[in-house]
Amino acid sequence: MNAQRTLRRAISCTGIGLHSGNKVTLSLKPAPADFGVRFRRTDLDGLEIPANVANLAGIQYATGLAREAGTVDTVEHLLAALASLGIDNVVVELNHPEVPIMDGSSAPFVYLIHEAGVKRLAAPRRFLKVVRPVSLSRGDKRIALYPSDHFKVTYSIAFDHPLLRHQSRTIRITEESFVEEIAPARTFGFLKEVEMMRQQGLALGGSLENAIVIGDTGVLNNALRYEDEFVRHKILDVIGDMALVGYPIIGHLVAHRGGHALHTAFAARVLEESDAWSLVEAPFDPAADDSAVTLPIKNAVQAN
Repeated sequence: MNAQRTLRRAISCTGIGLHSGNKVTLSLKPAPADFGVRFRRTDLDGLEIPANVANLAGIQYATGLAREAGTVDTVEHLLAALASLGIDNVVVELNHPEVPIMDGSSAPFVYLIHEAGVKRLAAPRRFLKVVRPVSLSRGDKRIALYPSDHFKVTYSIAFDHPLLRHQSRTIRITEESFVEEIAPARTFGFLKEVEMMRQQGLALGGSLENAIVIGDTGVLNNALRYEDEFVRHKILDVIGDMALVGYPIIGHLVAHRGGHALHTAFAARVLEESDAWSLVEAPFDPAADDSAVTLPIKNAVQAN
């Protein structure tokens, strides 16, 4: 994964916006080297919103971006899939200001990337390599990045609920580990919060088909995909939010009781503390054959 990558061909899907409840068409399209990830609102004359911290907006239960008169919400699950599968450059076309929630995980987006195929570009990939610790705390919530030889995430959560008093996981993020162990983990919420959210115009498209709903005594869905699916989804979220720094990270990310507001504030903090990291290029062979690029897609990523 030393060369920048994009998709071989365009691919589309339709789904429901988790918070808006509206039907959305999403298309992923190839882009040239150094283009980055850009959301393109086809309903706003093609207005583009680059996926970076400079365009952060509306962080409430999901991560949103804004530029000029355009917005795009709930970007984190798609960004996690793109970042973890090494897609550096892509156009994300939307006809509505919200990425479809699909099944509440990154698995459907992994499947789309697999179907589109991956194309190697004739430009080296640049990595953000952490050289000294960076941290951010807000009350009992905290997040930090430490030097490491690869990208690794440690996440712990604690809620006032019998199912979620404590869960923790550490995982080295590779294409294969993300696809098999993180991508299928679904978003979750508490039943008691649903009515409050809907009064605020949120979660209008939420259902047991696209989220884990936790009642007073247990999960309302038929079954969990993993015993610790909740903390796995938090790892998914933070990967997507940290993708807004604009480069793949080489470092150990450690978070406790975080959420989108903390994740995205930390992404901005990392870029501000420019002496804490350096941009490095891995060895690059422009003559290498991109036909060898494959993705380890397993049955676990098929949308349920």
